[in-house]
Amino acid sequence: MSIAPVREHVLPDYMKAVDLLKVAPRTMAVDGGKVTLGGVDLLDIAKRFGTALYVYDEDHIRHQLASYRDEFKTCYPQSNVVYAAKAFCCVAMDKVVAEEGCYIDVASGGELAIAQAAGFPMEHVIAQGNNKSELEIEQCIDAGVGCFVVDTHEEMERISAYAQSKGKTQRIIIRVCPGIEADTHAYIQTANEDSKFGFNIRNGAAEQALSFALTLPGVDMAGFHCHIGSQIFELTSYVEAVNTMFAFMNDMRQAHDFVARIFDMGGGLGIPYTIYDRPSTIAQFASVATGAIHANCSEYDYPYPEILTEPGRSIVANAGITLYTVGSVKTVPGICTYVAVDGGMTDNIRTALYGSKYEAFVVNNADKPRDVICDIVGKHCESGDVVVKNSPLQACTAGDIICVLGTGAYCNEMASNYNKQVRPGVVFVKDGEVREVVRRETYEDLLRRDVY
Repeated sequence: MSIAPVREHVLPDYMKAVDLLKVAPRTMAVDGGKVTLGGVDLLDIAKRFGTALYVYDEDHIRHQLASYRDEFKTCYPQSNVVYAAKAFCCVAMDKVVAEEGCYIDVASGGELAIAQAAGFPMEHVIAQGNNKSELEIEQCIDAGVGCFVVDTHEEMERISAYAQSKGKTQRIIIRVCPGIEADTHAYIQTANEDSKFGFNIRNGAAEQALSFALTLPGVDMAGFHCHIGSQIFELTSYVEAVNTMFAFMNDMRQAHDFVARIFDMGGGLGIPYTIYDRPSTIAQFASVATGAIHANCSEYDYPYPEILTEPGRSIVANAGITLYTVGSVKTVPGICTYVAVDGGMTDNIRTALYGSKYEAFVVNNADKPRDVICDIVGKHCESGDVVVKNSPLQACTAGDIICVLGTGAYCNEMASNYNKQVRPGVVFVKDGEVREVVRRETYEDLLRRDVY
């Protein structure tokens, strides 16, 4: 006897595209059955550039960067915003970040190369990563990056040796694990005591790292870094982290006469992927986090450091959408309706990896209610190849265009060529104009690295 799989019980919500604008890019507009982004019809974008396709609202990106920059400057003038390139990285994006007066962090030689191609000011680049290769360290120092966030003794030794060989002094800050379990998925918690990142406070590793750094020639030990995770809603996690870090920093002042000139508090502010999500605002984040810093500087009579914050997801996630074309609709009676699209886990692995949730609608049925529950699935050879699971959606057929909202962060960056699928292109939309910023891959691209 066969047993039907147990599925989450979800009912149609009868919402239309206009009801989903809370999680859509800022310039998305719905007029009856027509949906535009930056003044351009989504159906026209899909027709011109094909699908699957990542589409970004440039105004939304600029608004988020400016909001971070201005809110933190208002609350704490000695602050800078460092965009986390791992969320979404291309030459056009890096240029926008520079134009908005923000810094950028790079977590690989590839991200550094893109920043260089964009003409990004290297003194405003922060080099991240828990296992930078010797080549990446050398590339960063040669490029003149402003600061390294260091994770290991080996890394500090390599920075010291190469900086000396080049007659340079390289600024570094030490990544510290404060033992905070943020309210987010375990895979994106990064400050637990059991973490591959940074040095633990409680077991003495962080103090040992400081002691070691202070002995190294060619190194300017400037402060500390703390990142507790990603997609965080509860701001109390940041207060706890700041309190822990300043207690540690005060101990280091007393024990080693070291005063941090830089405190990098990381990023991780959550965003609304669904209409039911209630994240904190940038203004609330800035107020709460800097309030905790002000309080600790006052309590410990600690000199006010420069503070850095590293938003990524909250800059680009809601700025981006993905457009797909429906290939087939298959209903398994009593179990599920599967809507198969021309993409999947190769352009959005987050659902398979984290169980991520999204809102979606059928663009050419935007004025119709979402009266069907389905799995929006990809075209790849995996049962886990699901873009949106148990999704309310308008009825659709082959050839219809689906828009999945909130895909601007980590989807493009985690894209793959599984099944030798070519990766989608990327377009920016602004003021009624669409510009291609990353072209769609071709089969020639797939073959370029083969040797035969």
